[in-house]
Amino acid sequence: MKRIILSGCGGYMGHVITDCVKERQDCKIVAGIDLRTDLDFDYPVFSKPSDVSVEADVIIDFSHPSVLSPLLQFAKEKNLPVVLCTTGYSKEQVAQLKEASAEIPVFYSRNMSTGINLLIELAKKAAQVLGDQFDIEIIEKHHNQKIDAPSGTALMIADAISDAEDREMHYVYDRHSQRKKRDKNEIGLHAVRGGTIVGEHEVIFAGHHEVITISHSAQTKEVFAVGSINAAVYLVGKAAGLYDMSNMIADEADVQ
Repeated sequence: MKRIILSGCGGYMGHVITDCVKERQDCKIVAGIDLRTDLDFDYPVFSKPSDVSVEADVIIDFSHPSVLSPLLQFAKEKNLPVVLCTTGYSKEQVAQLKEASAEIPVFYSRNMSTGINLLIELAKKAAQVLGDQFDIEIIEKHHNQKIDAPSGTALMIADAISDAEDREMHYVYDRHSQRKKRDKNEIGLHAVRGGTIVGEHEVIFAGHHEVITISHSAQTKEVFAVGSINAAVYLVGKAAGLYDMSNMIADEADVQ
């Protein structure tokens, strides 16, 4: 059974992960890290990484970008793999976590849903097969409290498709400011904000008299919790390096 330290256990996702782990037989949470240490969990909670005195196999972080440096330092000192689910890292922090991956296994993804990452792999394959005969558009929908647009996940999808293409792609955000025909090297990105939509992403490949659509809809944020737990279990025992969902999906496909 894999032993998990949960950083950010007091937040919404921390509570969801705690509940999800209770239903599993392959892992358990042995300690939490949070500014609040009086939380009612069945594991001890420490105010900062350096205070943790419990043996563990892996760390999951769903907290705040400011925690990254002390968390990576602790992980390196203890030689612990770390799954980084926190968003909003600066370029310098991304460089920092990549540097840490030379010493320990680091799992980093801007979206921890296994389903959305499978969508990305399928979209990459579609882009390679369909080539420049199909126009590519990405539509993402989120709740009315989301600030950034397009979503980080939409950009993640676009980046993956762009990398898979053998031509240089550029992004067009909506189309209200342009009055011209679409060119073949565009990837269109469109954002919808409303209600309590957790997250929906649709990739459209529009060709001559046919349209191929790949879509994913998250009904609850639990999908991100499950993804992070699966990543933690997957990362234990791995060699130092930078991992993401594509690695886990590929390895699981090989096992099948």
